[in-house]
Amino acid sequence: EGEAPMQFFLDTGIVDEIRQAAKWGFIDGVTTNPSLIAKSGRKQEDVIREICEIIDGPISAEVIATDYDGMIAEGRELAKIHDNVVIKLPLTEDGIAATKWFSDNKIKTNVTLCFSPNQALLAAKNGATYISPFIGRLDDIGHDGMALIQEIKEIYLNYGYTTEVLGASIRHATHVRDAALVGCDVATMPINVMKSLFKHPLTDKGLAAFLADHQKANA
Repeated sequence: EGEAPMQFFLDTGIVDEIRQAAKWGFIDGVTTNPSLIAKSGRKQEDVIREICEIIDGPISAEVIATDYDGMIAEGRELAKIHDNVVIKLPLTEDGIAATKWFSDNKIKTNVTLCFSPNQALLAAKNGATYISPFIGRLDDIGHDGMALIQEIKEIYLNYGYTTEVLGASIRHATHVRDAALVGCDVATMPINVMKSLFKHPLTDKGLAAFLADHQKANA
């Protein structure tokens, strides 16, 4: 296949979480959104700038504007913060049109709130860097979020689109496993999900047994 390795992004607006996760060594980037930034109680620009100092990788910053001109103006300002900033745009008519503008102007984009293969096709046609299908939110309403990832991957493969599929709205470790099995390019997740990837009861049990044996032997 020769596929690039799966990337892990941390989905947060809390800088302390990013510092903690950075120590693990496998964080490739960060995704934020206005809700996540609001939780930090800080200005978006300040948060994004600080994140860019910790993680040297794609950092998604979302526009608040819903109209084309507003998105362009906001996105241009966000892009000035750091070379690693990726402009996050909603999957609307204006958002897709703005994606084309940013693509033409060599500014990276992450098209978010994707719930269908057709939406993903439009984003790829306009040169999106990333498409963010929302797995968990589809599962919530009884749809198969993972099937969406698979369909998008297949469509992109059919035409050689370079837009990367970024699995978003990841709620638990099983979502991460399934996304990896279908070849999702990127998985973004909150820190609690990332921590759960380390965990297995047999690991804990085995480690406890080793330590107990070691103590006995060295008593």
